[in-house]
Amino acid sequence: MQGVLYLVPNTLGSLNTTDTIPAGITEKVSAINVFIVENLRNARRYLKKLNHEIDIDQLTFHELNEHTPEEEIPTFLKQALNGSDTAIISEAGVPGVADPGAAVVRLAHEHGIKVVPLTGPSSILLSLMASGLNGQAFRFLGYLPVKSPDRIRKIREIEQEVRRKGETQIFIEAPYRNDALLKDILNSCDPSTLLCIAADLTLDSEFIHTWPIREWKKKKPALHKRPAIFLIGS
Repeated sequence: MQGVLYLVPNTLGSLNTTDTIPAGITEKVSAINVFIVENLRNARRYLKKLNHEIDIDQLTFHELNEHTPEEEIPTFLKQALNGSDTAIISEAGVPGVADPGAAVVRLAHEHGIKVVPLTGPSSILLSLMASGLNGQAFRFLGYLPVKSPDRIRKIREIEQEVRRKGETQIFIEAPYRNDALLKDILNSCDPSTLLCIAADLTLDSEFIHTWPIREWKKKKPALHKRPAIFLIGS
């Protein structure tokens, strides 16, 4: 009998797990011995937050990130194929969404392993919920180009898509490049275009506002090194 692959959510940066992680998840992960994680140190710390009685040294960890050789990934499911429940833990939010865990989930389906997603915070959905923008039709674009000319071109394409289809367009950036991205958005978009910025979601410093570009130009926030997500809509 095969094990189950559980998709375990993480906080969005909060040190307090009780506000955003359902209590049932602690019970679930406490019974699992195999974990697929992005960063070993952070995952060990997170599991200890969930349950300080977990014996970390008795667990098996597989690291899945940009440095993981592709041919190594199928071996992460060996224990699940042999009957052991396995869990994927994202660095923040939910596994498989803007997250390398999707590769393992796809393999689990190919092998007939049951996949169980567990409830937790997603910056994409939380920001969309709070934006007031179109939640019926939306698109997540991930990261925009790094170089400013390419990024500006992409921002203008995004704005045109909003006007043409009415879909909310959602994207993110590495926190240390947030200010540069915001500058290009404000310089490229029409003054009437709606922009939502959601930063530090679920933290005490949480910031969520939706204003026309003309208003953002008057009160430009400092976003350097703050996890943020951007939404453009109509």
